[in-house]
Amino acid sequence: MGTIRKIVEGVQFPMLTLVAGHSGTYRRVTGINVVESIDLIMFCRPNELVVTTGINLSSQGDSLEQLVKLAFSKKVAGFIINTGPYIPDIPESVIIFANEHDFPIFHMPWSYRVADLLKTTFQFIANHHQELSIEEKVLYNLLFHYKPNANYIKDQLALLGFPQGRELAIISCTANGAQANIDRYEVMILFAFQNRYKRFLKLKHKNHLIFLIDRAQINTPNTPFSKIVEEIYDKITQKNGYLDIIIGKGNYHKELENVRKSYDESLTVIQLAKLHNNRFLYKYKEIGAYKIIMAVQNQTLIKSYSQDILGQLYRYDELHNTDYVQFLRIFLEENGSTGKISERQFIHRNTVLYKIKKIETLLDMDLSNPFTKTNLYIAFLIEDVLTHQ
Repeated sequence: MGTIRKIVEGVQFPMLTLVAGHSGTYRRVTGINVVESIDLIMFCRPNELVVTTGINLSSQGDSLEQLVKLAFSKKVAGFIINTGPYIPDIPESVIIFANEHDFPIFHMPWSYRVADLLKTTFQFIANHHQELSIEEKVLYNLLFHYKPNANYIKDQLALLGFPQGRELAIISCTANGAQANIDRYEVMILFAFQNRYKRFLKLKHKNHLIFLIDRAQINTPNTPFSKIVEEIYDKITQKNGYLDIIIGKGNYHKELENVRKSYDESLTVIQLAKLHNNRFLYKYKEIGAYKIIMAVQNQTLIKSYSQDILGQLYRYDELHNTDYVQFLRIFLEENGSTGKISERQFIHRNTVLYKIKKIETLLDMDLSNPFTKTNLYIAFLIEDVLTHQ
């Protein structure tokens, strides 16, 4: 995919210098448009680069700033300012706006011709469109048609930066809901993964975004995958007021024929997270407790385990019309963080502390004890599995 980042890192654009909006380099580039007046911004399309010399802009006031802001509102990829007789310098107000909104602003000296920029950009887009098609084809065949294309896939993966013998895994992202569409979150997910991974392949398939990743090409190895997913989830929740995507990761495999297994594992994670409403399930290797519970043949045993631990709390809620069971589940999901629980429940921190103390009294348990929290969490997992069997 052709992105601002590839323009910055490549050698095809010596005329461009990124001067603001460095955090927006994940934006993809699908076209370029020359705009010399505010009235013409209506013809811009999302993901285009916009370039201006300022020839028709007023030399007085903030017309360039207005043009930049209007271009941003049109969701263009970035803005190129050709400094010279019409725009001597890029105003500080434009720089500030671009940095605040992660909107890439490029400087291009007057000595470079706009016509040459257009030609180079068209070539860049054509090349990266072809590159994207190859990446998608390779990943699609790797997952769904490996055996008849094994040699071709091995060769193409090596050319794309995935030599044989690497540990590869699949991450699947899907929208959760009949009307939800994963497309609306593609840019946000890509931004997170471009910071996380040096290289990956991407495929869109049946409302899923599928990523092939390499264990050896992680930029942030000290940051757990769960933290990356939680940051994506938090941004979506802040934006929408709710969360309607699920991200799941399969195990790493060295053999290419087993990458399909990683894909199936990622879908299992998504299925379990959706079925049990567990947003904190991210990776296949973390579903161990579910596998153990579902494999237990003695249903009476696991039912009694859950009932012995949570039964008293259920009875109290039923008699007093309280919500301590639901509160306890949230307490465990947030790892006992009073601040996060308070924010999630829209209640004061003192109320959180009161409820924790009340539950400890009712259950005769210390909720700060890790072993106690483990037993409680297992009880909820059993309840979820039994409910959806």
